[in-house]
Amino acid sequence: MPKTLIYPVILSGGSGTRLWPLSRASLPKQLLPFRSDYSMLQETVQRLSGMESVSDPLIICHQDHRFVIAEQMRQIEISPLAIMLEPVGRNTAPAAAVAALHMLRQDADAVILLLPADHLINDVVAFHQAVSEGLQAVREGWLVSFGIVPTAPETGYGYIQQGESLQGMGACRITRFVEKPSREKAEEFLAASGYSWNSGMFLFSCRQYLEELGKFCPEILSACEKALATRHQDLDFCRLDDEAFAACPSDSIDYAVMERTTRAAVVPANIGWSDIGAWSALWEIGEKDAQGNLLRGDVWLDDVANSLVRAESRMVAVIGLKDVIVVETADAVLVTHKHCAQEVKKVVEHLKQAGRSEHEFHTRVLRPWGWYEGVDAGERFQVKRISVKPGAALSMQMHHHRAEHWIVVRGTARVTREDETFLIGENQSTYIPLGAKHRLENPGKVPLEMIEVQSGSYLGEDDIVRFEDRYGRSE
Repeated sequence: MPKTLIYPVILSGGSGTRLWPLSRASLPKQLLPFRSDYSMLQETVQRLSGMESVSDPLIICHQDHRFVIAEQMRQIEISPLAIMLEPVGRNTAPAAAVAALHMLRQDADAVILLLPADHLINDVVAFHQAVSEGLQAVREGWLVSFGIVPTAPETGYGYIQQGESLQGMGACRITRFVEKPSREKAEEFLAASGYSWNSGMFLFSCRQYLEELGKFCPEILSACEKALATRHQDLDFCRLDDEAFAACPSDSIDYAVMERTTRAAVVPANIGWSDIGAWSALWEIGEKDAQGNLLRGDVWLDDVANSLVRAESRMVAVIGLKDVIVVETADAVLVTHKHCAQEVKKVVEHLKQAGRSEHEFHTRVLRPWGWYEGVDAGERFQVKRISVKPGAALSMQMHHHRAEHWIVVRGTARVTREDETFLIGENQSTYIPLGAKHRLENPGKVPLEMIEVQSGSYLGEDDIVRFEDRYGRSE
């Protein structure tokens, strides 16, 4: 039998509100490192290394994260088949549909491996073996889900009940899907065996999936066909049509297809899996010290046990506490009992309702050209650190309400101000008057680092009028 090429499709659309204050809307959990120096997205892609007959990945993400994702792929030397941009989230069934339609244009026998970008898997060898077993079932026309062998009566996951084994394969027919159960039901499932956690990972033939989707949810298939047919290329990104995709019904693969088809199978997988749905989940799988503490950063403890303490920007000291979570960032600190870890999302809701920004941005905000970081702010002024990557440039722009002073502390800046262009080096400065058309570039080989002092009646990031931008961003 000829080898089947597997096309990984990485879904990177989650928000991770329960992992605040580290996870924010502009930099959600899948784009952050939790147990290594690599982000969860990078680990998901690296996990495919060594798997037989697998292509580079196709990544589906929200348009706001495209530049961060492209940079993270560059860092691990991966060239995605495509980075597909969703204008709005529409759950997993439409995402799988546009991926399947896209891959069929390249390979009539395409098989896709659908993987969320925010899972951790400890046993990569067992994961590869599970995919291999699933591929046997896919070749026989089955749509395969991967069920995680449960280790506890977990109430935060959906469950899959396994039916009869498929002859000669490592997969079983799916009897039913069960919503997140009560504690009592979860204990019954654990004792009964034959149940697994629903991982949200899938393997199927593109053609088979689209046939089943067209049978049960033709409106999803139709909207996805239109969104892909009217897509357009935006730099290195494939941008789905905004109107067509926004009109698509929102549904999961489970509800749209797997619970309705007669061809649903599950591969039970003991792979050391976690979806890191809360800080407590990270503590459970992390490497802890003799007192059961999971630590990261500049942390000092005294009489502390079974806790997670993480410092991102300064020294954190904890004394005389047990079973707590302490997470520090430059602009926010979370302290909670482990049993309340699922309630962190309430903080995010409060911040949204209060019109604050700590749920959306860190003090360091990533941009395709580099980053900026708030240093100080007061009435009619704010101070930022700015770092511009070698060869990168900000947009040609102007501001209606603020003037800017730029001071170079490292590297060389090329400044365009109205009709003049000039260079400024370390310890030199320049001034951009209110209303002046301007651009900042780094023509050098090292990062350009600057201090920017803004002054004016309004200092919001939306006071930018862009005239030209190499990254395709609109006003």
